[in-house]
Amino acid sequence: MNGRDQANARARLRRGMYILPSVFTAANIGAGYYSITQTLAAVASNANAQTHLDWAAIAILFAIPFDALDGRIARMTNTCSDFGKELDSLADVITFGVAPSLLAFIWGFNFLPDSVNPELRQNLVHAGAFLCFLFLIGGASRLARFNISHDAQPRNPGRPDRKYFVGMPIPAAAGLIAATVHFFGGFPVEAWWVAIPWLLIVGLAGFLMVSTWRFWSGKEINLSRRHPFQLLFLMAAVLYVMIRFSSTVVFLMMLVYMFSGLWARAAYSWQRRRRWTSGPGPENEASSAGSHPDPATHS
Repeated sequence: MNGRDQANARARLRRGMYILPSVFTAANIGAGYYSITQTLAAVASNANAQTHLDWAAIAILFAIPFDALDGRIARMTNTCSDFGKELDSLADVITFGVAPSLLAFIWGFNFLPDSVNPELRQNLVHAGAFLCFLFLIGGASRLARFNISHDAQPRNPGRPDRKYFVGMPIPAAAGLIAATVHFFGGFPVEAWWVAIPWLLIVGLAGFLMVSTWRFWSGKEINLSRRHPFQLLFLMAAVLYVMIRFSSTVVFLMMLVYMFSGLWARAAYSWQRRRRWTSGPGPENEASSAGSHPDPATHS
């Protein structure tokens, strides 16, 4: 094989590498589409609604690793492109925006029985539709802010050696919705007093996405280091537990992640208030100097 043939072979391989991240993005879209079809099937089949709703939630949860892998593979293979970024954002709107908002509404409000006070039921359905729409708008806004932000900084900066998301990532917010439905086995809400906290959860998830509070990004995890065996062993163990006890473990993980952002914001506010009340001093100035946000922080 001469030099020209080798160059052509490398060029073909290079073009093929650009397709690999898009395959994971396509799997992300496919999971979102399947979730939507299962949610609609639950409406059409009242007798077996819980099975369809559970599968709709599982599809969203399966899409989260697909979304995480497409970007990481693109960076590892140096095949990042504007087309891939736009396709990934559109996929996230479908899978982590439309699919969970529809699932949240159908699971939480559509199956409220007629025995509930008609006025109360109507108010809950209308409020649920509105908050689920706000969840969708919040997710789309979160993605738009991420696409245009190059040095986004949280209002409550953390450790300088850590990287953070600004606002709750849309896959995590969608995962919270899906994990809750999966935790209850897909059995839809049929009690009005359960629908009220569901309103709060959906609304809080939408708010956290558009907030400027910090959330752990996990970008410190590096699989390319020389001896990642301990990390791989830990990840395998965590994956086994997640699959074996998926409904409980995933639900708790999503709750912990959501409350970690709330705790980080509350702790930062408390520290600022304490520094303000204690007045300026060498210790306070040192602590303030060490809390500058990482310029590489992104949403």
